[in-house]
Amino acid sequence: MNLSMKYLKWSFLVLSMLSIIIMTWYMTLPSHTEIEHTNWMYFYEYEPVYKHNFLFTLQERLKCKDINPFLVILVSSQPMDVEARQAIRVTWGSKKLWGDHQVLILFLLGQGSEREDRLEALSIEDESILYGDIIRQDFMDTYNNLTLKTIMAFRWVSEFCSNAKYIMKTDSDVFINTGNLITFLQNINSSDNFFTGYPLIDNFSYRGFYRKTHISYDEYPFKVYPPYCSGLGYILDGKLALRIYEMMSHVKPVKFEDVYVGICLNILNVSIHILEDTQLFFLYKINFNICKYKHLIAVHGISSSEMIRFWQDLTDASLACQ
Repeated sequence: MNLSMKYLKWSFLVLSMLSIIIMTWYMTLPSHTEIEHTNWMYFYEYEPVYKHNFLFTLQERLKCKDINPFLVILVSSQPMDVEARQAIRVTWGSKKLWGDHQVLILFLLGQGSEREDRLEALSIEDESILYGDIIRQDFMDTYNNLTLKTIMAFRWVSEFCSNAKYIMKTDSDVFINTGNLITFLQNINSSDNFFTGYPLIDNFSYRGFYRKTHISYDEYPFKVYPPYCSGLGYILDGKLALRIYEMMSHVKPVKFEDVYVGICLNILNVSIHILEDTQLFFLYKINFNICKYKHLIAVHGISSSEMIRFWQDLTDASLACQ
């Protein structure tokens, strides 16, 4: 009898919990109707109401003063990613002059939490003094603030490096074959509207429970995102970067920085340059193969130790691609 009563109690408890979960799920179902046909002017305001006036706490404003960089690579990083930044500095970011072409590599940071500041063996200020490659503003460095970090990147280019020929935005877990990137840029038929990378076309906006990729109807009411390039690494003409930054003050920000840049491009009526060669940008990590890595431009999801190992193999003259 006792066992039966216990079973009934547990059954009742489980059913009650399931009922609560189902009711909660039902209550959180959106009351909005998803808009099938996109209109990018939904995000546009005639007045520049979205101008963000965060303060630069580290800006490296003199980096472009006496040079005309062929390429500026801006790497999105978090305050605690010291190891990742150092791996880039000693690998694909170590060489600043490729023939006659000057390359500038800088890291994009927001403000860390007090706990992160205490845990850091080397403060960001000390790192900046040592390497002179940190750009930082006073917003909190969180995943949901990645769009603010990208706006900061375009603002920095506009205010301090408007003479750059090309701009690339990438992440700290991306391996870049810098030499191949320079060769690629030398050989393209560039224009003031040039924008390329790993294209994402007809991507659906996600309304599920996975918070990292979820976007609300209030923030983004349309079913499909605009054509855009993954934030793993997109490349654009320097003059286009200035136009995008000006547009950003008129365009309502959304959670995903690469989608946000895509919205700005669509309002500017700029199309993504789709590359015929699909082996240049990799959204996910691929195993190291010297032939593939000598050919590619960017591959995502690489750890600091892998970055160092891959770079050593790539620059080892005794290891030739067969």
